[in-house]
Parts: sequence; C-alpha cells; structure tokens
Amino acid sequence: MTEAALPPVTLYPELDEAALTAFVAALESGDTAGLPAARAAEVSTALSLVVFSRVRIPGAEGDELDGALWRHADDRPRPVVVMPSPWAKQGWVLYAVQASLFAAQGYHVLAYTARGFGRSGGAVDVAGPLDVRDARLALDFVTERIRGEVTKVGFLGDSYGSGISQLAAAHDERIDAVVALSSWGDLGEAFYENSTRHVAAVRALLGAAATATLSEETAQVFADVLGNRNIERTLEWARRRSPYTYREELIRRQVPVFFAHAWHETLFPTNQTLKLFNELTGPKRLNLSIGDHSGPEMSGMVGLPNRIWTDAHRWFGHHLLGNQNGIGDEGEVLSQVMWNTRLEPRADWDAVTAQRQRLHLAGGPEGGDGSLAEKAETGWTTRVLTGVDTPATVADAVVTAGFAEIAGRPKVYETAAIDRTVAGVWTSAPLDGELRLRGVPRLRATYTTGAEGSAFVAYLFDVGPDGDAHIITHAPFTDLETPAGRPIAVGIDLQATGYDVPAGHRLMLAIDARDPFYGDVNLPRGVLTFTSTDDGPSYLELPLD
Repeated sequence: MTEAALPPVTLYPELDEAALTAFVAALESGDTAGLPAARAAEVSTALSLVVFSRVRIPGAEGDELDGALWRHADDRPRPVVVMPSPWAKQGWVLYAVQASLFAAQGYHVLAYTARGFGRSGGAVDVAGPLDVRDARLALDFVTERIRGEVTKVGFLGDSYGSGISQLAAAHDERIDAVVALSSWGDLGEAFYENSTRHVAAVRALLGAAATATLSEETAQVFADVLGNRNIERTLEWARRRSPYTYREELIRRQVPVFFAHAWHETLFPTNQTLKLFNELTGPKRLNLSIGDHSGPEMSGMVGLPNRIWTDAHRWFGHHLLGNQNGIGDEGEVLSQVMWNTRLEPRADWDAVTAQRQRLHLAGGPEGGDGSLAEKAETGWTTRVLTGVDTPATVADAVVTAGFAEIAGRPKVYETAAIDRTVAGVWTSAPLDGELRLRGVPRLRATYTTGAEGSAFVAYLFDVGPDGDAHIITHAPFTDLETPAGRPIAVGIDLQATGYDVPAGHRLMLAIDARDPFYGDVNLPRGVLTFTSTDDGPSYLELPLD
C-alpha cells in the first residue's frame, strides 16, 4: 500500500455524527421533535436567544470557508467566541452543541471549517499563514454582522482548531483569551520527538484528511516525514506553525490560555505542550486526563456532562464575561491520576513534582533482567537487537487505545513475552508502598552501535505480581550523527505522567529498537550495547509527589 492510498480514518471514532447532524438540522428548522429531551432543550434555548444561520466566510486568497453563526439580534455589548474546526471532514458541525451553549450564555459565536476540509475552499495549510489569515478574517466577518459593541474575543479549538486558535491570538491583538484542547505547542517536536519521526501520527493525520484537499507543501512535508528526508526543511515548516515560536507575543499581551491534554497523547505528545505552557506568564491552566487525543473532551461535543468543556466555559466566563467563578483561584494545573481518576489541583507545574528519585540501571544474568537499583553499578552490558519488534509498544493504535483507558480498560502487557535476547529489561524490587509518580521521568544511558544512525524506544511499565503490566510512559530516541563504535550518551525526558504504582508492584524499564509508532533508522540485525560508566552512570530518574 502506498502512503497516498492510506484508508480514511477518523480522529473522533466514538463521536455520534448522526446526533450532531440532527442537532444542526433542528437549529436550522426549529423542529426539535426528533432530538433527545436535553438536546431539544438546548436548541430551543439557543433559538429563543439568537439567530442561527449557516454562512460562507471570505477567507485568505479569495477562498470561502463554510461556517455557522449564532448571532444575538439586540445591540447589547457582548463578547465573541470564534471556533476553528478540528482536523475532520465534519468541520464546524462538531462544535454545534457547544457553540449553542456558548450562545445561550450571552456570546455571539462563529464556528467555521478550516480551509481544505469539508465544504470549505482552499487547501490544507496545517495552521500556516493562510489559516492565521482565515482566523483573522473570520473575526472580521462576525464583528461586521452583529449589532452592538464587541467587548472581548475568545478563540476556542479542539485538536487542529486549537493550534489555529493559539496562532491567531499570537498574531491578532483583538483576541483576549484562548481555549486549546488536545493541542500542540511545538509542532516540530511533535513530529520529531528526540529526532524520532512520529510516522504513525502522520499516517493517522493523512487518513483523517483523506477527503480533504492538501496543499502541495502539506502533502510534500507529510511525505518527507514518512520518507525520512528533508528534515531541516520540515522543521522550519513546523517552526512557522508552532505557537511556541510566537510565545513572546502571547507573553507580552498576557493572553489567558487554557490547555487540556491527555497523558497518553499519541498525536501531540504532552511534553511539547508543557514546554509552551511553562514559558507563558499570563493567566494559564492545564487540565491533564486519562486517555489519548481528543478523547477526554469528546463526550462533551454531543452535550454530555464533561469536565473539560465545563472548565472551558468557566475560562471564557471569567476572562470574557468577567464572572467571578473561581477558576482563576484554583491553581494552574489539574491532573487526573491513572488509574483511580482522582483529580489533583496544583498551583503550577513546578508544584506537581515534590522530589526526584534515581534508580540506577544495573546488570543481570545473561538473557535475564537487569535491575533498577538504588546504587550505581558499572561494567555491565545489555544487548538490544535492532530490526525486531517486541510486545513492548506504545499502544495498540493511535487515538483509539485511549478510549479503552478512559473506560478503565488500559492495555495489558505480558512482560514475560518480551524477548530478553532482543530487548533490554531492568526491573525493580517489589515496592514496599505506593509510588506516586508526578511529572516528567528522565532516562540517562550510554550505548554503542556498529552503524552510524541508531534508535531505540524506552518504556516504563507498572508490573503486577502476576507479571502483567500497564504502560506508565515512554519516549523514543534517535541519533543520526555519531560514528559507529563511539559511545552515545543519552539524556532524554520520558513523557509526563501522573500515575500511582501500587505497593507490591514493580517498575520495569524496557528498551527495544523498533516500534510501529516511530520511524526506524537502525540497520537490520544490528546490536545496540547498553552499559553504565563511572563518568556517566545509567539511571532512571523518577518524579515523585
């Protein structure tokens, strides 16, 4: 199968599209007879307060964008909310319920489909300059069609629309607050984490855009990532599409930004969003949840109770309407802990981690596990065979594996099935008490290889007494420059986590050289030889509550 022939997929696999289509039809006709009682009430309330209309918005380069407008007919001063669509063929329709709820709270609302998707013209620019111009023109469009003064402006987006919203706020001083759900901060890091290509994520994006019109540049960049070529050009392309690049503007204006993210995000890994979040100095909030891309907020799109959307409404209520609803006093971080779903508020990200503990990688018997020990040990070697996958993988599939996690059914890994002649495995002693991991684990290791160009993936597991495990976090690493035979000192962050490891369980670090989520640069049947040296001991550093 060629990359161009990738089958269509959706990044919203559990979303009831038919229900949303029926909701929009009721907004247009006023007939709510076919809707559930709660949705019918939402339509009736919205239509009693606003005029709903489908619209065509003049975008950049003369391309028209498909959209919908919830407009209050009076001339009272009101705030405006603009909602650029996710990376989905349904476009703005995915926001229909939430946009109606915002309208009922007193906002004028414009939701639109990003260029190249659905019924919008133009070609997909991946939050590039044309998308930023579209966002600004969309704001022009709504302000020209309402009566009364615009008091404040908020941009809200999920997934793709979240990146566009942040970038629009960095380029347009009229925008007063942002809600960015399942977003990115540094797109280059999301595509090339530790120089490792996120090929499964790119394939998923291509599949979800199967019916979209991609620009030539977009198609070329995606092909380059999959083909492992033109890396510097791709990173420059991504830099222009990264809110992190324009963070000084967000900081200068102190734009309030609300982020929501999933711990096991497979499209836009958590750490690259954290990088931006930690640099912003204005009002900010980060909600972290069990699951994967857009999963935690998806139920709210069809109107079901959802804490992510509740906080999004509270964020705009505080920063656009001036409501003293308490969200500004609750701390900057709210984390849902795996797997007990407990919510933990923290003043800021620094307060998430109270202390750090090092477990050193130590040698073990030939063909057996090494250990995670309190004291450093040098002189051992562990061989990892390249070109061979193992049952240690990131997940079963991009996005969809997260829904099982949300439902309380995280993937079970049989650790005994990990071939120790192929992978390196280091295991701790059973824990005397519960271990509360909070923050970003770090791995320091040294290895050599017989070829220029090498890669591995490190996984941290919670292993129960029966040997079955759940994944806590992971990270890939790629080195493209070190000559064969020269030691490679690795220091990488694993993705942030909020995880309680029960007493009696063990921690397991597994390293293999292949995972279907990532691009592989290893030669087949090569060997990565891990060790620990006196001047560079190998260890796993754990963030603890």
